[in-house]
Amino acid sequence: MEHLTALDAAFLEVEDADPHVSLAVGGVSVVEGPAPRYDEFVAAFTRRAATIPRCRQVLRTHPLDLRPPEWVDDPHFDLSRHLHRAALPHPGGDAELFEMIAALMEHRLDRERPLWDCWIIEGLSDDRWAVLIKLHHCIADGIATTQMMTRFSDDDAGTFATDIAGSKGQAPPGVSLARMSLNPLSWVREIGRGALAAEHAAVGAAELTAGLVRPARPSSLNGPLTTMRRYSAARVRLADLQKVSREFGVTLNDVALAAITNSYRSVLLERGERPGHDSLRTLVPVSVRTADHFAATDNRVSAMLPLLPVDEPDPVRQLRLVHERLGRAKASGQSDGGSAAVAMAGNVPFALSAWAVRLLARLPQRAVVGLATNVPGPRSRQRLLGRRVLEILPVPPIALQVRTGVAMVSYADAFVFGITADYDAACDIEVLAAGIEDGVAQLVAASRARRGKRAPAPTG
Repeated sequence: MEHLTALDAAFLEVEDADPHVSLAVGGVSVVEGPAPRYDEFVAAFTRRAATIPRCRQVLRTHPLDLRPPEWVDDPHFDLSRHLHRAALPHPGGDAELFEMIAALMEHRLDRERPLWDCWIIEGLSDDRWAVLIKLHHCIADGIATTQMMTRFSDDDAGTFATDIAGSKGQAPPGVSLARMSLNPLSWVREIGRGALAAEHAAVGAAELTAGLVRPARPSSLNGPLTTMRRYSAARVRLADLQKVSREFGVTLNDVALAAITNSYRSVLLERGERPGHDSLRTLVPVSVRTADHFAATDNRVSAMLPLLPVDEPDPVRQLRLVHERLGRAKASGQSDGGSAAVAMAGNVPFALSAWAVRLLARLPQRAVVGLATNVPGPRSRQRLLGRRVLEILPVPPIALQVRTGVAMVSYADAFVFGITADYDAACDIEVLAAGIEDGVAQLVAASRARRGKRAPAPTG
């Protein structure tokens, strides 16, 4: 019998703290047509869901949170209650698809049943159809969610990029008794390394705490949430991000975050607001999933809280500032500090940690303004029920007064930014999506110009 970790359970507590929030993670596979018969779809998902234990399990909770919730088999499991059909109105383009995604994702999952649902969406233009898989964040983080989605594909497992942007793949700092030898000198070295790691994590935890208690500049980007959502997506070529990355000597994640920065700046200016240096403190999840736990179904993340430079108008300067600030956040140990805090939470009585999260989630949160999470997707093209998957759209949740969230996923030769926003606070969500695409285009143009200046002049 498996219990939820403190981190897994925190997503339930945050959801309970705000009736306007649904902390479900979504993924949409857009597939070339024609759509399968519904009985064919049900038969395929029946076989594949049987291989994923979480698809057939419910959470059993305990009075007063005296023990953490635990996963148990659902004795009344009925797959038909999790599979649904929907059809888009004419003309079945992006606008109609995005509106349906937002509507399906804004409703909470029923905790009396396994915490997932799946829709087959028909009526897409250009002879396409789609599958939306929605599961609660207490089940899985971004990497585990993407892994679960590939279990439903014909390939059963995609080839994933191992260079996860920002991923450290490290356990929380400390002294490992398991690997200590009988040599007393090695004990001293091991304890010394543990002390340095603990100091590093303490500094990082202090930085995270300072970031969380320092309010950002007031803006329309954060505030109370309604129950309704909007969704949009920006699509760029993965090769373009890689070219910019190589040309400027930064990571692919830096390029993506710089494009997001450019877009948020444009949105704030169009709303008549002045972007400041402290306008966009952003939660950037960091994977701490090690290779031997890559396929585990759970949450294994820490976080960094960089300030994205929306006050800088020049795209190249934005990129360099993003690179520098993420570098400083990594070097300061923010992700190690977050991992240590999560590990400590797992060592206190569950009731105490649950009540603390619930209390903190109800307090006004004015420090974090945005969410930007990057998840590697399959490198090779996937197939679903014998049909080619054309693209994958990530759907992040929003909560804690953060009104917009961006999830990024790479798939084959494409890179997609999925954007979830509060319905009332982001009627200009398409502007945010277009701004990301424009931000990438500006950086591509800058990298070409930079290469052109280095090119040798032709000789006569």
